Amino acid sequence: MSLFTVDTKKCDKDGICAIECPAHIIEMTEAGPVPAANAQEICIKCGHCVAICPKGAFSLNFLAPDQCMPIQKERMLTVDHTEHFLRSRRSIRRYREKAIPRELFKRALSIACCAPTGSNRQTVKWLIIDSRADVQKIAGHVIDWMRYVVQNHPKIAQTMNIETLISQWDNGIDRICRDAPQLVFAYGSDEQGSGAADCHTALAYLELALPAFGLGSCWAGYVNYAAGQWPHQINL
Repeated sequence: MSLFTVDTKKCDKDGICAIECPAHIIEMTEAGPVPAANAQEICIKCGHCVAICPKGAFSLNFLAPDQCMPIQKERMLTVDHTEHFLRSRRSIRRYREKAIPRELFKRALSIACCAPTGSNRQTVKWLIIDSRADVQKIAGHVIDWMRYVVQNHPKIAQTMNIETLISQWDNGIDRICRDAPQLVFAYGSDEQGSGAADCHTALAYLELALPAFGLGSCWAGYVNYAAGQWPHQINL
């Protein structure tokens, strides 16, 4: 199957698809755009060629024009709206004792999945812990890691004020996951050089999207520290 097809009745041969292609695999001819040599292997599947065509004439073998979300200029953010949106963001650290509707969260997650990744590899995967008991179990493992740090790396423990966090946990105060009803992990392969950045970007997209759904979040920094440094496996 050809990498792409062109509706010759719609195509006006403006060459925008070739100009915009980041992999330079579209060549313009008198008959219109054609794939360059090895285009199938080189294509990064970004879809710019389909999205940019003003006539809707360009289709990839995995993406058609009608699959692209139409851009509504009246909904585009102004500079003032963008500043207000980003500067009004707050980390939310107090949560209701209420389950998050699954369908609502799925939609928020579908937005986060639109986050850019290195070379458009789209390797970010998600792990959703939506049981409060399991979230608390993970927080407990983080406390175990903190006790380990106090015993084996006291200077680090002092710098991070870990003994206070442990004491508060022992007295029923959870400053690890803050009694959250849900915990979200984004993860990817170590083989991808941009894997960590891709995951962080996807999580940032999710965090920014959640307020529109009436939800709030914060980064679980202590969980992240423990996941990277705790020598014992966490089993749920």
